[in-house]
Amino acid sequence: MLKQSWQIFYSPWSIIIIVSLLEVLVAFLTTYSGLTFDEAIWHYIGRNWFRYGLVPYSGGVDNKSPLIYIIYGISDFFFGINYWFPRLLAIISQSIGLYFVYRITKHLTNNKAGIIAIILYGLSLTWKSTDGKFVSQTQAYEITFLIIAYYYYFVASQNRHFFLSGIMAGIAILFKLTAALPSLIIFLILLESKKKSDAFIYALSLLIIFCFGIGIFLLLGINLHDLFFYSFLDNFNRGSVTDHPLAWKLQQFINQFFYSGMILFYPFIIAWIVIKRKLDVLVWWLVASFTGVCIIGMFARSHLKELLPPLSIISALSIYYLLEKYTISLKSAVIILSIIFFPKITEPFLALKNFFSFKSATNNPTEEELKQKLGLWIKLNSNSDEKVYIAGYSSQAQIYSERLSPSVYFNVTQTLKAKQKLFSDLEKNKPAMIAIPQFKSYTNVVDLDIQQYINRIVSKKYYEDTCLYDYKIYKKIK
Repeated sequence: MLKQSWQIFYSPWSIIIIVSLLEVLVAFLTTYSGLTFDEAIWHYIGRNWFRYGLVPYSGGVDNKSPLIYIIYGISDFFFGINYWFPRLLAIISQSIGLYFVYRITKHLTNNKAGIIAIILYGLSLTWKSTDGKFVSQTQAYEITFLIIAYYYYFVASQNRHFFLSGIMAGIAILFKLTAALPSLIIFLILLESKKKSDAFIYALSLLIIFCFGIGIFLLLGINLHDLFFYSFLDNFNRGSVTDHPLAWKLQQFINQFFYSGMILFYPFIIAWIVIKRKLDVLVWWLVASFTGVCIIGMFARSHLKELLPPLSIISALSIYYLLEKYTISLKSAVIILSIIFFPKITEPFLALKNFFSFKSATNNPTEEELKQKLGLWIKLNSNSDEKVYIAGYSSQAQIYSERLSPSVYFNVTQTLKAKQKLFSDLEKNKPAMIAIPQFKSYTNVVDLDIQQYINRIVSKKYYEDTCLYDYKIYKKIK
């Protein structure tokens, strides 16, 4: 009976379900009960698109693909302002990725190695060092489609497999451009093969789906120049999110790659290279993903998710080789790996403790909670047709207010073009209300010229109405 129970436990579907439930626990109990900063940005743009027909980059600017705004627009259309739908959808996507990581590993070796790959990939997705609690990002979809593209490459025996691989790679790129380099690896390896027509079929299908996606964006009214500029080019200008000193980037690199759970993979990667004595497709996939992370140069935790699929598959293959060589049971390996790779976080357990002890809201609310409360207050104290400008990194207040910003830069962006556009929008479209945060994160991080410009506007055209939730509220003089 115990043996049968164990067999059921380490079946691939059982482990995928368990890991998915852990992802739900982490995603919903390690963040406050509301939209996070990034979620609020994407929800605002998606809501404006679906509610008011304001397409991305004309109804709000951020550096993401329109596909993520479609997801949040659908979420708002059916469920209003919420955080649970995008997170659950992202977890489902990641779970599909888990399944195909298993299928790739099983195809390359066997079922036992596939089980190990699920554990490594699934648990590493929930780490703090890979932004496990922020699931509803573009990576949740881009990486899954990329994994499926590699799956069809590995199992390919017919032309349709290469066609499907290209389709999946193209969708991955449409979600996030960092999928381009790993997708290129498949093409280059196929190009070196004896049957070069496979490379042509792959490249053609990728190009078809990519052009089809761009065509759909154009039909929906998205400006192609804006799409390229805001989602790619402007990310590398002065004042952008990637504009940091070399010392800062180096420190980030060290923190993310040497003071995080990522080090758990390194011995197995080295072992695999020693075993194979060459750089195979999996290693090149890893190298391409790593190169993409380095090109962005922020070394954010969420960016490390790009590396997890090849890391997990390679490590699983290495571990299986060692299990066979030293006759170690799969059961022992699963238990040890689950303990080692299990996320080292306490927030879900503290949240559960507070929930079951019926503790009331904290007397010291976080900035996120204050922003949500401010947004709800603005909603109750303004007309639905009035525009409201909330200074600083205040996307959460903006979305919960359910009011339009007078500028596409509703959340502070500090490139030269962004500043010029913000100042121009505020001159042309005077909002009925302006809220200025009193947080240190505003006064210390937002450029002084932006602060001074907003202060000049409120001193001439507005009067201070009240101060609440650490924001000064100004209303337009009639």
